Amino acid sequence: MRRFLFLLLVIAFCLSAQKVEGKTIVFKDKLGRIIKIDVPVKRAVILSGYEILPALNCQDRIVGISRWAFKEEFLRSWLRRAKKDIVPMGTASDVNMEMLIKVKPDVVTIWTSKPELIKFMEERGLKVIGIYPESLRDLYETMDLFGKLFNEERKIKEVERRMEEIFILIKSKTRDIPVRSRKKVLWLWGSPTRVAGGKSLEGSVLELMNVVNPASHYKATGVDVSMERIMKWNPDVIFIWGSAKYDVEDILNNPQWKTINAVRRGKVFKAPNWSTWSPRLALIALWMAEKTYPERFPSSTVSKICADFYEKVFGMSDGELKNLLK
Repeated sequence: MRRFLFLLLVIAFCLSAQKVEGKTIVFKDKLGRIIKIDVPVKRAVILSGYEILPALNCQDRIVGISRWAFKEEFLRSWLRRAKKDIVPMGTASDVNMEMLIKVKPDVVTIWTSKPELIKFMEERGLKVIGIYPESLRDLYETMDLFGKLFNEERKIKEVERRMEEIFILIKSKTRDIPVRSRKKVLWLWGSPTRVAGGKSLEGSVLELMNVVNPASHYKATGVDVSMERIMKWNPDVIFIWGSAKYDVEDILNNPQWKTINAVRRGKVFKAPNWSTWSPRLALIALWMAEKTYPERFPSSTVSKICADFYEKVFGMSDGELKNLLK
């Protein structure tokens, strides 16, 4: 009887393992393509969405990643935990195709700006997922996808819960601001006259901050506008994309901008050089709220929330975080 029960347990375990290893997910990517893929994947190349990875325990299943992931110590420290080399594969717009094909990935994630590149990869037998989060909902869906790809669904849901705590805090602290007293805030992209519209993650952040985004009526991630238009909007606060090639001083010292409220009051800030396709979007939102309404978001409270987030989401100790921010 004992042998029989033992045999049943072994069979049950094998069937359970087979179910996990042999699961197939079906979903629609950002290009509207229906994709089927067996999960959890064992060999992934992440050209877009790589900032989601540090929240997951999946280093050993990444065989290639965007070279931008090697530019920041936070991501480099995560990459060092892998028990194998993770190869830089170029970028989402300039892929090292020879190396990509050589590593034989189970899946590739890439943004959708070049559909012809995705088609080129698929013609060579690669399984490619196009992503491009344009809202908080899109970001959560992308994070959910990563959770499924790496069998980390429970962890992803916990990460999203902690992000939501910060977003709810921001909304609750700014909800009572009268409409007439709300700050006008612009997010500038790679060009100072390219602004975040209403259909963007950054636009979503501005919305939950209860500020006025003068460009919100543009249903686009980014839109080019004239300098005259920006002067007419006269924003109170300006944020610059962290990867922009220009800095705060370039705006403050430009005579064309001198009459704008944000410039006259020194309320121009450059965001951290992080991808907003990331759990750290919550921290960027909190930082933006602090800069916009400092009286409602004391810096000591913001620092504590950030440290707690790094510890709970990324498993970083206070000492590791201090070394990272040096």
